[in-house]
Amino acid sequence: KTLSDTCAGISVLCSDVLFDFTGTDNSEVLPESIPSAPGTLPHFIEEPDDAYIIKSNPIALRCKARPAMQIFFKCNGEWVHQNEHVSEESLDESSGLKVREVFINVTRQQVEDFHGPEDYWCQCVAWSHLGTSKSRKASVRIAYLRKNFEQDPQGREVPIEGMIVLHCRPPEGVPAAEVEWLKNEEPIDSEQDENIDTRADHNLIIRQARLSDSGNYTCMAANIVAKRRSLSATVVVYVNGGWSSWTEWSACNVRCGRGWQKRSRTCTNPAPLNGGAFCEGMSVQKITCTSLCPVDGSWEVWSEWSVCSPECEHLRIRECTAPAPRNGGKFCEGLSQESENCTDGLCILDKKPLHEIKPQSIESASDIALYSGLGAAVVAVAVLVIGVTLYRRSQSDYGVDVIDSSALTGGFQTFNFKTVRQGNSLLLNSAMQPDLTVSRTYSGPICLQDPLDKELMTESSLFNPLSDIKVKVQSSFMVSLGVSERAEYHGKNHSRTFPHGNNHSFSTMHPRNKTPYIQNLSSLPTRTELRTTGVFGHLGGRLVMPNTGVSLLIPHGAIPEENSWEIYMSINQGEPSLQSDGSEVLLSPEVTCGPPDMIVTTPFALTIPHCADVSSEHWNIHLKKRTQQGKWEEVMSVEDESTSCYCLLDPFACHVLLDSFGTYALTGEPITDCAVKQLKVAVFGCMSCNSLDYNLRVYCVDNTPCAFQEVVSDERHQGGQLLEEPKLLHFQGNTFSLQISVLDIPPFLWRIKPFTACQEVPFSRVWCSNRQPLHCAFSLERYTPTTTQLSCKICIRQLKGHEQILQVQTSILESEREAITFFAQEDSTFPAQTGPKAFKIPYSIRQRICATFDTPNAKGKDWQMLAQKNSINRNLSYFATQSSPSAVILNLWEARHQHDGDLDSLACALEEIGRTHTKLSNISESQLDEADFNYSRQNGL
Repeated sequence: KTLSDTCAGISVLCSDVLFDFTGTDNSEVLPESIPSAPGTLPHFIEEPDDAYIIKSNPIALRCKARPAMQIFFKCNGEWVHQNEHVSEESLDESSGLKVREVFINVTRQQVEDFHGPEDYWCQCVAWSHLGTSKSRKASVRIAYLRKNFEQDPQGREVPIEGMIVLHCRPPEGVPAAEVEWLKNEEPIDSEQDENIDTRADHNLIIRQARLSDSGNYTCMAANIVAKRRSLSATVVVYVNGGWSSWTEWSACNVRCGRGWQKRSRTCTNPAPLNGGAFCEGMSVQKITCTSLCPVDGSWEVWSEWSVCSPECEHLRIRECTAPAPRNGGKFCEGLSQESENCTDGLCILDKKPLHEIKPQSIESASDIALYSGLGAAVVAVAVLVIGVTLYRRSQSDYGVDVIDSSALTGGFQTFNFKTVRQGNSLLLNSAMQPDLTVSRTYSGPICLQDPLDKELMTESSLFNPLSDIKVKVQSSFMVSLGVSERAEYHGKNHSRTFPHGNNHSFSTMHPRNKTPYIQNLSSLPTRTELRTTGVFGHLGGRLVMPNTGVSLLIPHGAIPEENSWEIYMSINQGEPSLQSDGSEVLLSPEVTCGPPDMIVTTPFALTIPHCADVSSEHWNIHLKKRTQQGKWEEVMSVEDESTSCYCLLDPFACHVLLDSFGTYALTGEPITDCAVKQLKVAVFGCMSCNSLDYNLRVYCVDNTPCAFQEVVSDERHQGGQLLEEPKLLHFQGNTFSLQISVLDIPPFLWRIKPFTACQEVPFSRVWCSNRQPLHCAFSLERYTPTTTQLSCKICIRQLKGHEQILQVQTSILESEREAITFFAQEDSTFPAQTGPKAFKIPYSIRQRICATFDTPNAKGKDWQMLAQKNSINRNLSYFATQSSPSAVILNLWEARHQHDGDLDSLACALEEIGRTHTKLSNISESQLDEADFNYSRQNGL
């Protein structure tokens, strides 16, 4: 207070005293205001700004005020020492007031040493004659930017027109970092592209993805200290394929008869791009078509002559209706009308009627023509009556009418019982009236399980009375055939009958001589196995059993160098040695590969076909191996995890990776009644020794190529002809039996014996039919030798189950019959392939793939990714035990895609993986195409 009184009004002296005093205690003594002469308060022209200390460089805080006699800085509530101030003084020319500018330096150490509730701050205080003024507080902070992003952007695969959101959280820093996005190292300007928004919390948003938006995106964060760069995120905009419109149906491929027509579409609307999904569904559709054959017209017989006209002429006509021309056939050649003189030229004289000249002679001639016409009419009526009577007698000897059914979903043959006639040889006792109270059932369908049985069956034996036949006759005349009463044959009235006298033998042996022949069946030679061999060395190869679906892949390097082995493979075609336990069913052939003492260094791949429907979880499927003692032991369940072997189950085959040779087979245990076996149904036909008879044989075998090949071999030996492409029948394990019926036999052209048009097979015979091919035989007879075309339908169905219809339309003449191919692909030309030509993937590409993926990767971008991209997602622990997991995966791919047309599946997998593996980027699509072409050319595909 004394200092203020003493220095009152003496501003200069006060200032000097103040400076000296502040050196001792500037925080307590320095006054907030100094009395001065009348004037104005200081006005700050420049106030201190917020500042950041970069690294160790001090910053300068500056302020300027007028009129100002003195200016001092106050930091964090304490006055800054006078020696730390740098002051400059000037005069404002416009106002004549004194202007003072002061600045101080703040170091990094000062800021770090300050510990307070708020940031380090400084403020200016200026004095004039009137008083003091204070500036704004300026904060001082140490600037920094950490290295790591709190969140890096992640790569995305999005469909076209989808939304892309890339998140970015920059590193912590002072001041806060500003974010900039780069695409392929070029800055993104969201103001020029309305589809891109970068304003939302540093995120990059692309509202509708375009193909041009694919690329590598990087988040850049920067402040006054440094710049930071995030990891790059790869964005792939893909296009899923879409089907184009169907083309028009093509014309029928045959001019006459049954053929097919097709239409196609392409996956180009749009085409898949950047890994987009290929179109689902078929690119080609086929339907059957029937082109009506042209029928040339033929004349009917001439009509009777008309009555003689007044011009002494009579007429007769004929029509082109026997048959009439149809479907573009030629019209009849010749005249449709004839006329001639009624009286052999006696009626006309000088072109005048004879009654004008000789009336009596003309009258007698007219009487002769009238009586001649009446006599011809009587003769014609008599011949017609006699013909009808003889035909009805020839047709009336049967007591049963067999009527074709057009209801394909029924699958039953209906019968119409007529009144029993005396002397009918088809009845057990023709003189005895039927007992309507007796109910008996025929206990054995006419189905054969061995191909030799058809030589024992004679047509006459089908008509002879059977000792064990039981016919169930009720008041409604209902007949039931087969082992189950589920199938009922409902009688209905029909006018059609069959002629009598069908006693032609199916073979040259009479039924009475059958017994000694059956006893000698065991001495006939039968095939017990199919076998193929090949010599393999260090380069490996592939051994194929022709047309059976069974193959063996020996990998490259599985056999030591300078060694070679003769490897064989066989299929058991005799009685299976694997006896089913309980509900267990044999689902595949028994396949043997050897020699058993051979040791391989890399697992080999064995492909075995099966007949189970694996689309649903109703089976428990096991792989079994036969021991040296002949017993079968379970190797593994298909769904189990194992390190000894690996099973990959496809819809029609199982691919097994093994390290020891032996005999293997697949068995299945149905878990529910919905378990389904796939059966292949086919119909064969051939002429019998009697030229009027024609035999149909319907086979139901397991849907494995080897089972059907056995049927084909037997039919070729017997002279049979495949009449319709085989079809698949889904046979459920619901204990219901199988029915086979012949339907819609052309009337008046063909006939089938009564009680043989429908046959029933018990469930157990079908469910366990892998021992021998199961088939049923039907015998048809033509009315006349001129009938050369056969058209009928064969219905194969499981009661309360699936049904298939085989349409038979064929010529029984060998020269006119159209052959149907037994197998869609013949692979018997190259049963053994050795060296590089046996593999679809070239060895150089295989080595690069293995070198890339065999090295473990913490992010899973190793052989596990290769397995997943090739749809191998189960039991990966097996591959982990192998020295080169990638090589084993590729061997499994080779076995699985043996009959594929190209390397598309592997190319797609490598293309998708190649985005993250630069080592694979130089495996071009053209290299894979060239490899595929070479494989197809070397194997004659």
